[in-house]
Amino acid sequence: MSAPYKLSIAEGVAELVFDNPPVNAFDSEQWFAIANELEQLGTNDDVRVIIIAAEGKGFCAGVNIKELAADKTKIVAVNQGNYDTFKVIHLNPKPVIVALHGFVLGGGIGVSGAADIIVASDCTTFGVPEIDRGAMGGGAHLQRMFPVQKVRHMYFTGEPIDAHEAYRLGAVERVVPRDQVMTAAREIAASIAEKSPAMVSLAKEALTGIEDGDLEQKYRSEQGFTLEAYTMEDSQESRDAFVDKRDPNFKDNA
Repeated sequence: MSAPYKLSIAEGVAELVFDNPPVNAFDSEQWFAIANELEQLGTNDDVRVIIIAAEGKGFCAGVNIKELAADKTKIVAVNQGNYDTFKVIHLNPKPVIVALHGFVLGGGIGVSGAADIIVASDCTTFGVPEIDRGAMGGGAHLQRMFPVQKVRHMYFTGEPIDAHEAYRLGAVERVVPRDQVMTAAREIAASIAEKSPAMVSLAKEALTGIEDGDLEQKYRSEQGFTLEAYTMEDSQESRDAFVDKRDPNFKDNA
């Protein structure tokens, strides 16, 4: 299986670019591959900063729903792959910048929320449609970007917000035209790469240590509710309806 991304390293900056058409949605094995690559970049002395970007229509549509609709037991491996990926970004000794465009959904939220700095094109939208896919979303990572009530509105409704609203709420460092998003990310990365690697690594460890709560523990707790959701008939119906491109037919829970 070919890697679902492209990788390049130059002048202290690693660029990991998602490239898994049509929507950069990854199955369990692909999430593990991404996590493993990011972990290796974190220990690579030639790398001082990591940029995560994407080819195609959008940054990341999350997990491969077709894989989960066909075999719901795959949720365990998918959960682990997501957990490993988000953790290695959040706790990576190197600063991680995400350069976003188009849709940022599900696992894309986890990647973005775990990162240190977010740059977004003006066509970017952030969303957690998991409630319509029979699962729970990356609420822990979403709450690292946005206020509690905004997170709950997005989570309960499945409705996205755009890059300008994300900027207004403080999550996004810069909003630029689509053709300038990598330029903006590279400018920030170059500025960081000029600093002492030892000092930058120490700064990241210090900043992570003073964050409120334990992001990985909160996300692991949240994943338990996804496993619970997968025991419910409505969860399977949600995935089947998504794959079949029809409205779900939920039973009356009253």
